[in-house]
Amino acid sequence: MKAGNASYSTPADIPAIVPVFPLSGALLLPGGQMPLNIFEPRYLAMIDDALGGDRLIGMVQPKSALGVEGVADGPSGPALCELGCLGRITAFQESGDGRYLINLSGVARYRIVGEEMTLRGYRRARVEILPDDLQEDDIGKAVDRGSLLETFRKYLKANNMEADWDSIKRASNGSLVTALCMMSPYGPAEKQALLEACDLRTRAETLIAITEIALARGSDEPGSRIQ
Repeated sequence: MKAGNASYSTPADIPAIVPVFPLSGALLLPGGQMPLNIFEPRYLAMIDDALGGDRLIGMVQPKSALGVEGVADGPSGPALCELGCLGRITAFQESGDGRYLINLSGVARYRIVGEEMTLRGYRRARVEILPDDLQEDDIGKAVDRGSLLETFRKYLKANNMEADWDSIKRASNGSLVTALCMMSPYGPAEKQALLEACDLRTRAETLIAITEIALARGSDEPGSRIQ
């Protein structure tokens, strides 16, 4: 997997301990692009440290965002989902008013196996990388592109939206699935389900299923729209 100027071929290319950024409703996928507006002091410190090191940050959702009940917070803060996605800072800009505007390029999903002591206020975790995410051979080959685009057309029609179909036609299956999943308007639980899909085909099928359910619910309510 290539992200900016860096290439990651095996889990050994990635440190075992990474800073983590808990953010509800955020979905980063391997190969995807995520812009972030950083303003909290602890996360400004995290970006400073990442820029001085390997530029890697782990995006992850708090379990509470998924509506999981009976989950106790730990000493470092809210309990985190086990699965997140690692991103590399590939663009960085200072806003002039104390904020950082960055872009993360998705590298690979990871599983949290333990937490480390916080550093300068931000959390860190020991992680295991899902090695299949680092391989790009034949990615998207098994995706049912026709079904995916048909569902996307239905979604656009239901919401009176347009799309750049010329760009969509040029996009590879991998890029298309990743972009549609990341821009989808669904909630934290659905975003986590898309992240946890075992491969690109399963992720596309999951997105189709979620969208069809949302469309069916919307059609049952006069004047309703997918939000």
